[in-house]
Amino acid sequence: MSAPIHTVHSNKSPTGRAQTEPPVVRWLLIAAALIFLTLFLALPLAAVFSQAFEKGLTVYLDALKEPDTLSSIKLTLITAAVTVPLNLFFGVTAAWAIAKFNFTGKNLLITLIDLPFSVSPVISGLIYVLIFGLQGWIGPWLQEHDIKIVFAVPGIILATIFVTFPFVARELIPLMEAQGKEEEEAALVLGASGLQTFFRVTLPNVKWGIIYGVILCNARAMGEFGAVSVVSGHIRGMTNTVPLHVEILYNEYNYTAAFAVASLLAFLALITLMVKSIAEWKVRQQLENS
Repeated sequence: MSAPIHTVHSNKSPTGRAQTEPPVVRWLLIAAALIFLTLFLALPLAAVFSQAFEKGLTVYLDALKEPDTLSSIKLTLITAAVTVPLNLFFGVTAAWAIAKFNFTGKNLLITLIDLPFSVSPVISGLIYVLIFGLQGWIGPWLQEHDIKIVFAVPGIILATIFVTFPFVARELIPLMEAQGKEEEEAALVLGASGLQTFFRVTLPNVKWGIIYGVILCNARAMGEFGAVSVVSGHIRGMTNTVPLHVEILYNEYNYTAAFAVASLLAFLALITLMVKSIAEWKVRQQLENS
């Protein structure tokens, strides 16, 4: 007869142990975090805005109204407007399939979703050049039919889609897995169809996860540099997005205009952080209640 196993229950939760740390340790950790945020977030943002408005509001607005700047803003918005909805559709469907169903190739699909996280954006842009470029696999055929992919808007959109498609899926997969299948199964038992279950049960339960993923996807799409730099060709006024235009202005020693345009990305980053914090809080609440 085996000996009984005695389980020892500790009254100290992880939170309680953290609160028993000496005050000096807590203050040192807080100070370290504040110093890090000041050096790597607050000071760079302050430098961007101070340089942007150094010569006054009129010069700042003139830099933003310059034709090449407006063209880069327009191209960036077009790229995000195409990329984000496509990645939203892929992310929701992929997360739904992975979290709610078992099928052959599931692990392969998860691996492919994580691929952009492990591949350099420059390499991904180079792959598109090797496929669609003039000397690429289908480049001659594209040239014969007057179809431009590389060094044109389609190539920029394709490269941006590649580097951003994991964001929505990766936010939704753990959320859907944590919620389980009980509510969907109950809806099916009550007579709901698959689409009714998806739109009335699954989507409402993950709406904040979707918002969180879309925010990250949009921020990366509008701020992507490496992959877009390879496939764009740096054609001024035509294939330069906002990050590429900032680089050109800076290399031309037009610092005020460069920082003025960069401030647009800084504004985007601040808005992203605020909305991201709200979405994170909502997602955390959903996970705790599931």
